[in-house]
Amino acid sequence: MPNIMAAIQDTISISLFNRGQAGKIFEDVRRSGAKVVMKNNAAECVLLSPEEYVRLMDEVNDARLLTIATERMTKFDPNTLVSQEDVDREFEFTEDDLADVEVDIE
Repeated sequence: MPNIMAAIQDTISISLFNRGQAGKIFEDVRRSGAKVVMKNNAAECVLLSPEEYVRLMDEVNDARLLTIATERMTKFDPNTLVSQEDVDREFEFTEDDLADVEVDIE
């Protein structure tokens, strides 16, 4: 039952925008989270704070990357690995070439 109550509380009528209450609605979204905007008793759109939108998009992108990584690992063949020494030799990299290179891994 709490899920139904939360869903009802997280919906707002589009008529509130027409009555000039957008500022109040946006403040409520910032304070308490997403709101579903209803128009003619049907969901029209969802309002999110920019921070929540970025968080959700990060989760989606992380899930996509995990899927790609998982697919690649199922096809991984250790016999196809190339050593760093082989790469250096093929492209004629020296220790001096790589001395000033900085790598950031997130």
